[in-house]
Amino acid sequence: MKQKHLVEKLAFQAESFHEGFEILTQSNNFEEMVRNFEHLSRSNFLITSIQIYHKESSEAQWKSIGLENKFDESDLSYLVNKNQLSINYFDKQKFNCSVILPLSDSSYLGILLGSKLDGTDLNDFDKITLQILLQILDGAHKYHINQKKVKKLIFELNEKVSQLNNLIDTGIELSKYEKQSVLYEFALERASSLTNASSALINVVDQDGSVSEHQYTFPVKTPVESILNSNLKIESSFEHGNKHYQFVLSGKETRSGTTSFNELDKSLLQAISRQVHASIENQYLYEQSLEKERMEKELSVAASIQQRVIPEELPNIDGYELAGTNIPSREVGGDYYDCISLGNEKYALIIADVAGKGIAAALLVNTLNAALHSYMEFNLPLIELADKLNKLIFESSPPDKFITFFIAILDSKTGECDILNAGHNPILLLRRNGTLEQFNAGGIGLGMLDFGVPYSGENLIVNSGDKLFLYTDGIPEAMNFNEEEYSDERMIEFFKKHSNFTAEKFINAIVDDVAKFVGNAYQSDDITSLILKRN
Repeated sequence: MKQKHLVEKLAFQAESFHEGFEILTQSNNFEEMVRNFEHLSRSNFLITSIQIYHKESSEAQWKSIGLENKFDESDLSYLVNKNQLSINYFDKQKFNCSVILPLSDSSYLGILLGSKLDGTDLNDFDKITLQILLQILDGAHKYHINQKKVKKLIFELNEKVSQLNNLIDTGIELSKYEKQSVLYEFALERASSLTNASSALINVVDQDGSVSEHQYTFPVKTPVESILNSNLKIESSFEHGNKHYQFVLSGKETRSGTTSFNELDKSLLQAISRQVHASIENQYLYEQSLEKERMEKELSVAASIQQRVIPEELPNIDGYELAGTNIPSREVGGDYYDCISLGNEKYALIIADVAGKGIAAALLVNTLNAALHSYMEFNLPLIELADKLNKLIFESSPPDKFITFFIAILDSKTGECDILNAGHNPILLLRRNGTLEQFNAGGIGLGMLDFGVPYSGENLIVNSGDKLFLYTDGIPEAMNFNEEEYSDERMIEFFKKHSNFTAEKFINAIVDDVAKFVGNAYQSDDITSLILKRN
């Protein structure tokens, strides 16, 4: 009957035990957890006092911890050194109970429970409750230790992700520098930043290591010998041509002073030295020119990229005819056109031309295409869209590359168009009555400047019987053997004369007319055009 009564009382206390565990696990640190355990003990046992001690290991000395920060050497006689859980009860003594609780971090808690307020000893219910509270404290401590490990792991993981992102950015930046001195200075700065090195060195010597040709340090003017003779250094090196490139980092800085580098630091230094090696090698290969086979392979890759960018099929717009073409002057080109369905019977008509041709132009076209399809989802005003594209192209391209660009957002139900011309050729609108309108205002080409140069848009309406003609300068600037240009005048005249052709027939016809004009003369520019006719 007595046992049944104990079980019922413990069951009644179950929720209180659960709340106690939550209180202990929510403690911010170990000391706060001990203080919270003291409160739980007082409320459960109604005792006059509780003293708690802690030691870091079985050989260490007890130190008072908790609210009652008293230390009486004689009280320690109640705490017998043991490496396992120990609970001892005393009659008519200063303390009713002593506990030695081993913790999961190999430290120990010593707990001394004073007498109860009513002067009685701990009863059976109190003893069982104490064992449960000790288990709760042990569980909460394990939870606290695991949380610290998780936080540390998350911090280290975030640090590694940050370093990886910085390393990727470093690789991108290193690939931009052609002048080797600038390349070395940037590599040293980034290597020092990523590893917290106090100083760094790049030593370029003859392959036999006898003569130093160049030495670069960070910070500038740091004595080379102090870096090479440091006891806290890591190194990485590579050979290129007849030269040996040595990278050295010295003294990892921490809050507590200078220390040794870790394995991650070594990996980061090796990665940066590999990136510098790759940059030097790429520059060398560029200067010596690439072999024909590799060039053809790169051209093939770029051509396949561009083929995916230029639309194989344009959308059908109810009440309109739409046709376009792109004829690159080389294996790959820098022209681009598209018609993107925006939903709600709205469409974006786009034409663009990258300054320069070849692989770089094709990749920049691919960047523009990807950005357009991404930004279009947000239904941005054209001026804001142009500003974002300008910043992206400016940051993604070398100084000699930019894009002339035209876009029209067509509401196919009304014929209303919001247009913007960023440095592109004038766009032609031939009205049903034969009146020709040109649209060339808007702003500079994308990627030319990033000084916040404003863009401006216009509005027009494509009425029934009107034709909107978009083209790149490959048509008017196409030359024959006599170095005569096809010209804007001839193109406009052809547009007027043949505007009643179907869209598909008109595109084919103007391409044929240009081809007849130039004959077999070599063409240095792409031919791209797009026509929209409202029925």
